[in-house]
Amino acid sequence: MKHFQINALISHFGILALVALLASCHRYFVPASHQYTQQQIDSTLTPDAAYVEYYQPYRQQLEAEMGRVVGHTDVALTKPGNAPETRLGNFFADALLTEGKKQYPDAEFSFGTKGGLRIELQKGDITVGNLFELMPFENEMVLLELSGESVQQLAEFIAATGGQPVSGLRMKIGDDKATDIMIAGKPLELSRTYKLITYDYLANGGDNSRGLNNPVSRITLGQKVREALITYVSEQTQAGKHINTQLDERIIRNQ
Repeated sequence: MKHFQINALISHFGILALVALLASCHRYFVPASHQYTQQQIDSTLTPDAAYVEYYQPYRQQLEAEMGRVVGHTDVALTKPGNAPETRLGNFFADALLTEGKKQYPDAEFSFGTKGGLRIELQKGDITVGNLFELMPFENEMVLLELSGESVQQLAEFIAATGGQPVSGLRMKIGDDKATDIMIAGKPLELSRTYKLITYDYLANGGDNSRGLNNPVSRITLGQKVREALITYVSEQTQAGKHINTQLDERIIRNQ
């Protein structure tokens, strides 16, 4: 954001704070009239040197943190729209499952959506800022215990939408239907329950997902998805590894 834009916003916030303070001093304060002035935020505004000096250290600190390199990917992590399986989706779902298993080792698979991944990651260094851009939302990781029938519904949603990011789940898509569903290396059993790592937006019905709305149990893990991604990449780096996510046919579209 340019200096003049930030200065103008700070000025507006200062005015609003003063109004709130005056209102709190008189419980029943009612203005006699309303006057509105439209302020144009553009290049004609002059930066306020005092404000610029005040926020500059915070801006520098933020930019330094966003530019901090936490890992390296040997391949471009992309998400072609018509592909049932993508490198970006595999990377994302693998990270979710890995971090979720730290708290719940019996978690069996993970699920996200392609639409929730806002950018692709190019080959090379991965910064904190890259991962913020990838997942800019305040989504919280959750563990859902699902019936086998709910997992079947989720698989049908994945098939109907042409494939979504998953880890620990393998399946085929034929005529927009899910077949040969495997969870943690074993065929899906409708009579048992399964533990899924996902995030609250999807668990609450976001992206029109199906199969998640009636879990046997739900546990919030207390970690944002973005934090999980940063931790996952950082720990790969600490172990001397690069990100090298490949396509492994976890979702196959029948010809």
